[in-house]
Amino acid sequence: MTLSWLSLIVSFILSTASVSGQKLDTPTLSLHREDVLRDPERAVSASITNDFETFFFNQTLDHFNYRPESYTIFQQRYLIDSKYWGGTNSSAPILVYLGAESPIDGALTRIGFLTENAAQFEALLVYIEHRYYGESIPLGMSFEEALSDANIRGYFSSAQALADYATIIMHVKEERNASKSPVIVVGGSYGGMLASWFRLRYPHVALGALASSAPVLYFDDIIPQDAYFSVVTRDFKDASETCYQIIADSWLEIDRVARETNGSSILSNMFKTCQPLENGDELKNYLIDLYAGAAQYNEPPRYPVTVICNGIDEASATEDGILGKIFAGVVASNRSSTCYVNPPANKSQTALGWRWQRCSEMVMPIGITNNSMFQPDPFILSDFIDECNASFGVVPRPHWVTTYYGGHDIELILRRFGSNIIFSNGLQDPWSSAGVLKNISESVVAVYTEKGSHCLDIITGNQTDPDWLIMQRKTEVEIIKGWIAQYYSDLLAFKQ
Repeated sequence: MTLSWLSLIVSFILSTASVSGQKLDTPTLSLHREDVLRDPERAVSASITNDFETFFFNQTLDHFNYRPESYTIFQQRYLIDSKYWGGTNSSAPILVYLGAESPIDGALTRIGFLTENAAQFEALLVYIEHRYYGESIPLGMSFEEALSDANIRGYFSSAQALADYATIIMHVKEERNASKSPVIVVGGSYGGMLASWFRLRYPHVALGALASSAPVLYFDDIIPQDAYFSVVTRDFKDASETCYQIIADSWLEIDRVARETNGSSILSNMFKTCQPLENGDELKNYLIDLYAGAAQYNEPPRYPVTVICNGIDEASATEDGILGKIFAGVVASNRSSTCYVNPPANKSQTALGWRWQRCSEMVMPIGITNNSMFQPDPFILSDFIDECNASFGVVPRPHWVTTYYGGHDIELILRRFGSNIIFSNGLQDPWSSAGVLKNISESVVAVYTEKGSHCLDIITGNQTDPDWLIMQRKTEVEIIKGWIAQYYSDLLAFKQ
């Protein structure tokens, strides 16, 4: 197997680490990955994905201005499964999956919540691809062309994406004569943030939202910058105290070896790298990625954190000492690999697109302080601004998300303003540190599990799922059923 999932899911290293120090960047929010630690049964069967029909909508490039170029049209992909839909006569519901920072194809094979519940809801299923990803790129450009054009990438924003979703949902309802069908939007991770924001921005379009693993509070210093890596540390410490301590002690040992004559060569041989290391920071960045990815996706039945810690704890003492144990953990997590750390890989749309989104509006100040098993590497806004300005010629807007969508005093605000939102989380997911973890009102609720991981509740279920996960999904379904029942009651009352 290759290590492509690391660049797809936890893309910390958006530029090569320099000799002067390691570069830490924010983990992406994608909920898809391809690695040996994922349970192969967690995939939607081909027979189900074959039920989807693909459409392309003539989407407006700019929803918020009236310049001539604003009216430019591009083709936006969406898919529909009407197998179980009860139809317009019964005003049967519509479940809409909001695509995020990757092509929509991955959601068809990974997201099970909609397909597994379509029959009991008699629901129409709609999956919408996020603009600039997959096949939904403006002006017939390639992804790279669109991202390198300063004018075109200016329309690559979450607000434009939400307006896209609203436009397509309204189009589908009109086309199918489903004006009275209630809509529930579902999203995970960044898509979970979009789902919650969609409900708040477009309450006339969506009756409710399921926002899975949505870190809506990781903006504008609402929470400590080290919250993410504090959870990564806790996950490893809970799995094995000795494993945690070995990892904590390994960073200085990497630094010591790197300072030796031919230190980078020694580390390259020790970790069987695919290409020679340029410096010790390159290895440290890889290990940070590995540990964070394992914690973020620490799902049953394989539990990647435990796999890595077992590899570290069970390794015999060798001449390589502590780093030999660290390498044993690397091998345990990637047993089919023939080399490690830096295999040749092309940057995915997710890694490249999320870099732009972070540099424009998704400014999530994630850093490492003294409160974890990692070496300190704090987020410094001025440095981040300089890096984004150098890459894209733009200055990030660190306060825009909280200005446009909110976040500060979220309990006070949503208690009266919001309704019908489920914020679901698994507390082993580092992103849960920025999630809503307690009920705000009767209908803005938190549904979480102690042992859950990133977006696990909306990923395809299987027969080995533990009871706590089954119950979390059941709770979410019952809440949504309650929303829909109340809507039908209100609909009937207004008709009279």
